[in-house]
Amino acid sequence: MDHVDIDAWIWWLIGAVGLGIPLVLTAMPEFGMLAVGAVAGAVTAALGFGVVAQVVVFALVSVALIAVMRPIAARHRDDRPRHATGIDALKGRQAVVLERVDGSGGRVKLAGEVWSARALDSGLSFEPGEQVDVVDIDGATAVVM
Repeated sequence: MDHVDIDAWIWWLIGAVGLGIPLVLTAMPEFGMLAVGAVAGAVTAALGFGVVAQVVVFALVSVALIAVMRPIAARHRDDRPRHATGIDALKGRQAVVLERVDGSGGRVKLAGEVWSARALDSGLSFEPGEQVDVVDIDGATAVVM
């Protein structure tokens, strides 16, 4: 049986695939950037450069991608609009007064449900049928104005 000598560039590609597996399993983009660095190492090997040049190219490409892409990804993640859920989604909505609402209590229809409510300003009152704005949720009570 003949001894088969695998070229260095093939080893780099095997390494790239090996780094791609944890990228898929963990969703950590750094593994993808390292895999791209390994592909750059494979290209360097295919061009006939030595092991030191291959490792240097791998390191430079990987570090450069991580240094450039991580801040961009973090900025993109932070700029995403946040969708309000639960109680936060009710703040700022309008409700219809069902029973007179004043500083001590009342009832409103908010998001299709009946809520206890009280006026933000204890001197104000709202009559049935009036539209009010929900400014806060205090426990199970809508604070309106």
